[in-house]
Amino acid sequence: MSRASLPAIAAGEGGLSRYLDEIRRFPMLEPQQEYMLAKRFREHEDREAAHQLVTSHLRLVAKIAMGYRGYGLPIGEVISEGNVGLMQAVKRFEPEKGFRLATYAMWWIKASIQEYILRSWSLVKMGTTANQKRLFFNLRKVKGQIQALEDGDLRPDQVATIAQKLGVTAEDVISMNRRLSGDSSLNAPIRQEADGGEWQDWLVDNSDSQETVMAEQEELDMRRSMLRDAMGVLNERERRIFEARRLAEDPMTLEDLSTEFGVSRERVRQIEVRAFEKVQETMQKAAASLAARPALPAGAGASA
Repeated sequence: MSRASLPAIAAGEGGLSRYLDEIRRFPMLEPQQEYMLAKRFREHEDREAAHQLVTSHLRLVAKIAMGYRGYGLPIGEVISEGNVGLMQAVKRFEPEKGFRLATYAMWWIKASIQEYILRSWSLVKMGTTANQKRLFFNLRKVKGQIQALEDGDLRPDQVATIAQKLGVTAEDVISMNRRLSGDSSLNAPIRQEADGGEWQDWLVDNSDSQETVMAEQEELDMRRSMLRDAMGVLNERERRIFEARRLAEDPMTLEDLSTEFGVSRERVRQIEVRAFEKVQETMQKAAASLAARPALPAGAGASA
């Protein structure tokens, strides 16, 4: 599909509001709906399935794009570029991996928007490498961490610290810092009012904190453990089909499994769906039980 098949943001006042109202009409997808649509697209290049996957996630693009409004670029173009990233994500999405499309698409959307920003800003035309992009989007954050937010050149020790943290050269840090605080300064106020803030305050920091990364890893480990336990409800044939279709790096086709078990492709598909539903139901019950469990007080659990 192409951008032309998606809702457009009209120019002028009210265009964005009308666009947001329009995309809210597209229904959100349940996990099973999303999975089957993604399978239809991957196995049969079903364009209608792809269209449903894209339109159901347009709100995600708009939400992410709003975080980049401070770059002074037309929000309609930013959203449009994010939609391109979303379509790329749908093309490459592998539902058998076990995660939702939104989780996967988020990174494609952000990457597409950031590429657009880097192409559009004359002050960072040189920012084409991965290191330069990381430096552009994270320099202010790191300067804040080392209390180096004053205007002007950085001290040599500050340059060395930033270069080490971001994996770039000292020359890159000096050059980018001068670009971001020079004639095309992002320190220029957004409005004339004293409390209007600066453009640089709106720069989006996309790097996750250490706490966020650890929390996500703990959640992933917990989900994997729950999945292993939930698969205990499957019989041998269900488990084999579920693993071959949903968990394998290179999923087997319905045709191969139908030959292996001596049943029709449709029967294999039915078993796959039923196995998924059983595992999903078991995991949901486990998650509900875990959520209902009272938190232990500090120090609890240790042997007396």
